[in-house]
Amino acid sequence: MREWRGLGLVGGWQLTASLCFYAVFASTGFIREGFELSGFLTGLAVTAVMFGYTVALLGAGAVVDAYGERPAMLAGLGLLGAGMVAVATATTYPLLLAALVFVGGAYATAMPATNRAVLVVAPAGRRNIAMNVKQVGVTAGSGLSALLVTAAGTNGDWRTGFLVAAGVAGVVALAFARGYDGRSGSGELSVPDVRGLLGKASYRGLLLAGLFLGAAVFTTTGYVVVYMRDSAVAAAAGFAGATFAAVQVTGSVGRLAGGALADGLPGDADASAAVLVGQSVLTAAGFLLVALAGTPLTAAAAFLVLGLFVLGFPGVYYACLTALVPDDEVGAATAGGQISINLGGLLAPPAFGYLADTVGYAFGWYAVAGVALLAALAVLPVARS
Repeated sequence: MREWRGLGLVGGWQLTASLCFYAVFASTGFIREGFELSGFLTGLAVTAVMFGYTVALLGAGAVVDAYGERPAMLAGLGLLGAGMVAVATATTYPLLLAALVFVGGAYATAMPATNRAVLVVAPAGRRNIAMNVKQVGVTAGSGLSALLVTAAGTNGDWRTGFLVAAGVAGVVALAFARGYDGRSGSGELSVPDVRGLLGKASYRGLLLAGLFLGAAVFTTTGYVVVYMRDSAVAAAAGFAGATFAAVQVTGSVGRLAGGALADGLPGDADASAAVLVGQSVLTAAGFLLVALAGTPLTAAAAFLVLGLFVLGFPGVYYACLTALVPDDEVGAATAGGQISINLGGLLAPPAFGYLADTVGYAFGWYAVAGVALLAALAVLPVARS
């Protein structure tokens, strides 16, 4: 019971951090209107937050391995609150981009710290489901951010949603400080052994898969609202925001189902990898459904199906990755995996926006479907091992 209580605290932290971080993705439609941006520049806003996230990851992973997850999680949530205020008060597009880079850097503490925390609190033999319960905090926080920003935006000021998120981050940081003790680290801050990690073929395969899956997931989260509103689907702003939130719900279901399935299969890393291959293939099928949808209802239904798989993979991905390395390298290994995912998020959204502007949305969705299939091919050798 104590383990599940600890997991609840970690999941609550993750939910709040994701509420802040994914508010950026939920607000892309309002940002596009407010700053009069093209599709490419809208994607660049997503790239800014992903850039900050990516460049801070290795440092965050090293800090977690050296000093434990608790200090990193407390600092990260405090900085995310400050970042929310910076976004809400940005008066120009360059200032907004700078604020988004800051938000991404603050969120870099999330995956290395919470993945290590799961190893501390997870019941024996339940690594996959525990990782996915924690990962539900990502989709739940993302869904709540959509409701928050959409409600604020439809009432005339989307920035208010960011100020509310900042207040929530402060309250949760205080509660987490009182309730979670964590586990200390090595006490010695050092450069992560990147060469040693890259020496493992299975780890390299997961990094490559992370690149492709990151392209798929961040294109999805960055363009659900924009696509629903600006394409031939022509959905109302409220319906588009509700679709974004509903996609997070199906993503949560996909994470729990994927974790339970992986725990039920024989093996550890190879079982997780087998489930990850299936999730990648079904993600590709989901993108095809989105490309073929032509009305608000059919597009929403297609996104709900897509969410089961494209947002359902991270817990299984990290369970597979952390099973390949010793516990004292989890922070660095997780940072490497997240960097790969983020690189996909850095490159894909502007490219997708360019395709949408020049060729059309359907071609963009077909391209991302192909990327998801490449992820399946990259993970397949790990599953066979």
